[in-house]
Amino acid sequence: MEKSLYTSNLRNYKKIYQGKVRDVYEVDDENLLIVTTDRISVFDTILPTPIPNKGKILNQISLNWFKRYRNIIENHLAKIKIDELNLSQDERELIKERSTVVKKCKAIPAESIVRGYIIGSGYKEYKKTGSICDIELPKNLVISSKFKSPIFTPSTKADVGDHDENISYKKFSNLVGDKIAKQIKNISLEIFNDASKYLIRKNIILADTKFEFGITSEDKLVLIDEILTPDSSRFWPLETYSEGENPISLDKQYIRDYIINTSWKDGDPMPALPNEVVSQTMKKYKDLENIIFS
Repeated sequence: MEKSLYTSNLRNYKKIYQGKVRDVYEVDDENLLIVTTDRISVFDTILPTPIPNKGKILNQISLNWFKRYRNIIENHLAKIKIDELNLSQDERELIKERSTVVKKCKAIPAESIVRGYIIGSGYKEYKKTGSICDIELPKNLVISSKFKSPIFTPSTKADVGDHDENISYKKFSNLVGDKIAKQIKNISLEIFNDASKYLIRKNIILADTKFEFGITSEDKLVLIDEILTPDSSRFWPLETYSEGENPISLDKQYIRDYIINTSWKDGDPMPALPNEVVSQTMKKYKDLENIIFS
């Protein structure tokens, strides 16, 4: 098994936050260093087993998408390069492909989710209520049904270990303000629709994805965190998709499915992953990266 990075510790920078996947360091008054580790989380819980090179893949995928969509919305990437930081040679080698320097932003306290197909927590909510985030839906939908058009379904942004909750657009608007809510919804749908068209030409279905936004010191709305990665999205091979069936995926749904089939219960510590599951997850992530940018 290849080497992995579960936790980073940089000597000359203060770690100010450790998320489910990313370690965040303060560079100066205006910038942060984000190190994308090989940790993986499902059901809002971090697993004890890392996925080697996952952080590098996530970072490179995000950088490519950020570049594609900078004409739609600016992102949080700073002009400072990793080589300009006060790192030892070992530290630089360890983090260079999995790290970015970003501008400090005030994060919007909600996640912006766009769904093109019904699956996951959205499907569970639909089965109970006939709706998702107070959006009334047709009565005949089955798992993996395609929506007539993508829907915007925001959620709360929970702390590590807590659960995100789907919220209505009205609650989202009350939380972030009407003007910002409209901007975020429109931008999220625009990017989702473009990415869907791009990916379907490569025989990949973009089922759903999560965006995160922030406000800069100049009061600008920007994209932050990650974008259209296998950690934040569901990607399905077109050739294996069949409405009414749980699709094969090129993302962390594979690990979700594995955990569901163990004796794990919500609130329990996550079990370690067997080598076969780790290897298959590595392959799915690498295959997706190759397909997206081939």
